Amino acid sequence: MELGLSLASASPPAGGLAQPPPLAPPGKEQQVAGVGILLQISMLVLSFVLGHVLRRHRFYYLPEASASLLIGLVVGGLANISNTETNTRTWFNFHEEFFFLFLLPPIIFQSGFSLSPKPFFANFGAIVTFAILGTFIASVVTGVLVYLGGLTFLMYKLPLVECLMFGALISATDPVTVLSIFQELGSDVNLYALVFGESVLNDAMAISLYRTMSSVRSHAAAGENFFMMILQFLETFVGSMSSGVGVGFISALLFKYAGLDVDNLQNLECCLFVLFPYFSYMLAEGLGLSGIVSILFTGMVMKHYTYSNLSDNSQRFVSAFFHLLSSLAETFVFIYMGFDIAMEEHSWSHVGFIFFSIIFIVVARAVNVFSCAYLVNMSRPEHRRIPLKHQKALWFSGLRGAMAFALALQSVHELPEGHGKTIFTTTTAIVVLTVLLIGGSTGTMLEALDVVGDESPSIENYEDNNGYMPPTYEEGTSSGGGLRMKLKQFHKSTTSFTALDKNYLTPFFTSQTDDDDDDDFSGQPQSRRVRFYDQ
Repeated sequence: MELGLSLASASPPAGGLAQPPPLAPPGKEQQVAGVGILLQISMLVLSFVLGHVLRRHRFYYLPEASASLLIGLVVGGLANISNTETNTRTWFNFHEEFFFLFLLPPIIFQSGFSLSPKPFFANFGAIVTFAILGTFIASVVTGVLVYLGGLTFLMYKLPLVECLMFGALISATDPVTVLSIFQELGSDVNLYALVFGESVLNDAMAISLYRTMSSVRSHAAAGENFFMMILQFLETFVGSMSSGVGVGFISALLFKYAGLDVDNLQNLECCLFVLFPYFSYMLAEGLGLSGIVSILFTGMVMKHYTYSNLSDNSQRFVSAFFHLLSSLAETFVFIYMGFDIAMEEHSWSHVGFIFFSIIFIVVARAVNVFSCAYLVNMSRPEHRRIPLKHQKALWFSGLRGAMAFALALQSVHELPEGHGKTIFTTTTAIVVLTVLLIGGSTGTMLEALDVVGDESPSIENYEDNNGYMPPTYEEGTSSGGGLRMKLKQFHKSTTSFTALDKNYLTPFFTSQTDDDDDDDFSGQPQSRRVRFYDQ
């Protein structure tokens, strides 16, 4: 040490800035990094093993997501009271950039890639209604209620724009627990498609809404009217969707005409397929759009068109690869989130804000689900309407997860210190409450609603109509007013898209035959239920 100090004083660096002495001996930082990575891998292994044991014994009171979050909370709590906090925190600090650039893209892509096209398009109108209109309703209702709560001194007062930002970020749902129980016990295929489809598009919608409100706030929105705000949101969402769809179509044409589906080029084929999703994500981010929206639609297009242009071995590889990558990322996110919750500094001085926010998001979710279900049922015949028990299951499945947490952490840097900390602490409390408590009661609740173990009475009808089940309308149902007719026309447009896809898009972008279309229904809801009942 003395030698190091004498050398530093004898030869000052250029510019007169003294270099600080090394904080640790050579190799010490690598050792600390190795220990941190070892701890992360150990928690991943523990989480996967614990999740397998819980599934095997059908113990639904502690789902996998809850177990992963709990492991992170426990380890983070132990690190918080130990002397290794500084070193450990270096490797476990929840960076939203790392989350949005590396962890979230494979999860979102797999969501779009694993969508079963036939039940998805059969319920396309309902899914879009819940995900787009419903998320907007939930965001506005939550934001307005929080703002009114501040005006009436029920809770900590925030400006209206910041309340709407909070409403947008807290509207991002993560029903991973509900979906896992659906997969284990089996459920109505239409209910699964609604829950899964809404959750996939909901994340993209919530991010777009949050970024729009954040941009409005940063540009001192007093000079911007409501129309400009809506236009900015549409520009972000539609632009991102177009970018993702365009990249997906380009990949389909490349794999169709490049002749890569031969044995000695399978490695190149798989590499290119894996790179396209990240290309879509980074392209949208580089254009100032939403990479999440872009990669979601890229996944949907690549599964529907590009996937059939791959060789059989490459199809098996990319399906297994993205499923593996998504499982690792999702489990790591919940561990990462639990650890950071235990290590972060929270602002617990506004307990009233947390309490009333929980009540407000429950109310907003109910307004979202039941109002959108009413609109959907207006346009459907009797046998195709969403039953009340399915509406209650949709309401209950609105758990909050990693997306809300990441956006709340981002708000800490964008909002004034007290406001950002309050929103972050509130979101943290809501995530822990919904994932651990509500997630643990999901199995019991779904069984009480009698929505698990259902056999869909209309699954067979998918194949009778080329895999799609557009609603049929009786003569007497057309007298429900102008709104009812417009809703029916919207649902009928799904049939038009189905015909366009079958007659023009699929032949142009793929080389598959009509027989290949039957394989598309080997999606999550049906295949996993069949595996369960075959046991």
